[in-house]
Amino acid sequence: MKFYIGCPIWANKGWIGSLYPAGTKPSEYLRLYSRQLTTVEGNTTFYAVPAQATLQHWVEETPATFRFCPKIPKTISHAGKLMGHLAEATLFLKVMSQLGDRLGPCFLQLPPSYPPSMIDDLREFLAGWPPEAQLAVEVRHPAWFNDRYHAALQDLIASHQMARVIIDTRPIRSLEGDKILHGSVYERLVQARKQKPDLPVVIGPTASFSFLRYIGHPVIEQNTSFLDEWADHLTGWLREGLDAYVFCHCPDERLDPVLCRELHRRVAEKVPISPLPQIKTDSNPAQTRLF
Repeated sequence: MKFYIGCPIWANKGWIGSLYPAGTKPSEYLRLYSRQLTTVEGNTTFYAVPAQATLQHWVEETPATFRFCPKIPKTISHAGKLMGHLAEATLFLKVMSQLGDRLGPCFLQLPPSYPPSMIDDLREFLAGWPPEAQLAVEVRHPAWFNDRYHAALQDLIASHQMARVIIDTRPIRSLEGDKILHGSVYERLVQARKQKPDLPVVIGPTASFSFLRYIGHPVIEQNTSFLDEWADHLTGWLREGLDAYVFCHCPDERLDPVLCRELHRRVAEKVPISPLPQIKTDSNPAQTRLF
């Protein structure tokens, strides 16, 4: 069992003073990030496929235990039927395979406009995906969560030993912490509620690994019960021998690494996993306590 935890990106200057020491240059972000967290969601590949030199640089900057989980480009996932883009997807995987052992599961995020009526297209695409490459699939059309289609989707994804992406936006739906928020953080929370899917949380694993996207509340205390719940689920899966990939998001992106450490700490109290190192920073006492 292996437990990987990280954020959507590594290039965030807002982490200087907390995750990164003061004076850190952008060229140093990935090296420092990969020595404190163990995976990254890789949202950049949703918009552009990296050049070979870029991938080589990523390999050189990260330890062998680090994992990139690249999102399949939107020119594939958000362009209607998938099968017309299978060759493009295979080429994308071939390019990303240059990461070697650092390549984790790829991440196929389907848009709300991709309904269950297209399940045959999805079935053909998943059958054509190279079986040696791990894939996690996220659906956002609400009908996929109806009883009529849920079991069929679970069975399809499980038949290929792929993971169904678990996305938990419940924390940002909570209104409890709103009264102490103000300014840009409150505005980003409201925007996140509009942009993130408000869908049921599907728990059951379908593969030898799980893939969780946790969307946390910017009032850190509002996450306590949710983090406790996920620590229990993750501990159970790890004990069953599943690997776990977890990505923590927050409307206040400064807190992404905080949520990672809080969840990692909870899991580590229940099951033996590798500790997360912490690089000394110039963060203030409040930030230090959050970590």
